[in-house]
Amino acid sequence: MKKNLVLTLSGVLVVAAAAGAWWWSGAKTRGAAQGGSAVEASAAKPGTGAAGTGAPALVTLAAAKKQDVPVTVQVNGSVVSLNSVDLRPQVTNTVREVHVKEGQFVKAGQLLFTLDDRPDQANLAKAKAQQQKDEAMLADLERQYKRSQDLVAQNFIAKSAADATLSQLEAQRAAVAADRAAVQSAQVALGYATLRAPIAGRIGAVNIYPGTLVQPSVSLVTITQLDPIAVSFPVPEGKLQDLLAAARSHTPVEAVVTGRKEPLKGSLNFVDNTVDPLIGTVRAKAVFDNADQSLWPGQFVETRVTVRTINDATVLPASALMMLADGVSVYVVDADKKAARRKVESLYTFGTQVVVRGVEAGEQVVIEGKQNVRPGGKVRLDASTQPQRPGDAAPGPGSAASVAPSNASIVAERERT
Repeated sequence: MKKNLVLTLSGVLVVAAAAGAWWWSGAKTRGAAQGGSAVEASAAKPGTGAAGTGAPALVTLAAAKKQDVPVTVQVNGSVVSLNSVDLRPQVTNTVREVHVKEGQFVKAGQLLFTLDDRPDQANLAKAKAQQQKDEAMLADLERQYKRSQDLVAQNFIAKSAADATLSQLEAQRAAVAADRAAVQSAQVALGYATLRAPIAGRIGAVNIYPGTLVQPSVSLVTITQLDPIAVSFPVPEGKLQDLLAAARSHTPVEAVVTGRKEPLKGSLNFVDNTVDPLIGTVRAKAVFDNADQSLWPGQFVETRVTVRTINDATVLPASALMMLADGVSVYVVDADKKAARRKVESLYTFGTQVVVRGVEAGEQVVIEGKQNVRPGGKVRLDASTQPQRPGDAAPGPGSAASVAPSNASIVAERERT
């Protein structure tokens, strides 16, 4: 019985050893297959392994060009009136008549309102009557003084009597002068009863009607000049010197108004004497002819002023620039389709273009696909954005596009075996 038990245990051990050997052989084979597939996959992946080294990067190119570039300051401005008057009465009085309607255009000196002038008319008449009375007394004293001088010459009266008459005459002359001033004062007060337009412009809202009691603290109407009119706009302090030069040369300013096809043209006539330290801008103003009322006070418009011109500038698409730690660079592609990184200086940006220094006209620069380009590496043009040249053919069997399917088929074949 012991002998049979030993034989049975020995058989079990042999079977277990055989099963372990078979399992180890199968795991090794599967691991080799999986490792091979990983290697093949890495070889098929572009840019990794020996097969992907030196693969041309897909890019879009643009050529640098020479042109004259106007340096334009383009900011938002607001329309302001050159003259605006808030008309108020100078005396407390009652409105007798309103001669204008709201929104009406008026000329300078046109009658707008008439106040109740009856008290002022009475005061003027009283002042004139007092003046006439004092002038009559003055004439009588002048005659008396002349007679007294004749009597003194004939020694009929003392000289002191003539001097007394002279004193009365001079006092009366002063009284007449005061009367004349009183008449002028009454005339001025009477003038306050009529309110006329001090400037030509457009009348605002009129909330005053006949019979309304007005006083100096009440605004009757606002008159705003519309032609000519001004546009006020802020300019960055970095453009201040160019702006001052433009003001000296009477550079035209354009105002873009919504709804008009062509911009309005005005003249730059004012640059403020201080720079706002909070926002770093200086206030400028341009004057525009506004006969058709295209510009309205308070309206926001886009203003453009050309402060100078860069002659023979090298222009690139702004998308070609790369902002790196060591400065601004671009990828320049030579005739052999090799890319070289070159540092440039950005001078002025306008729209989607930029003026640079460091690139010559005609050189090709990369504008799309820069992230895949390496200095000294080759590039190939994107057929969707570049015109196809004669002779361009589809990728052959030896190209990078055909490597991945071949490797995949090899891996599949190994797994089947």
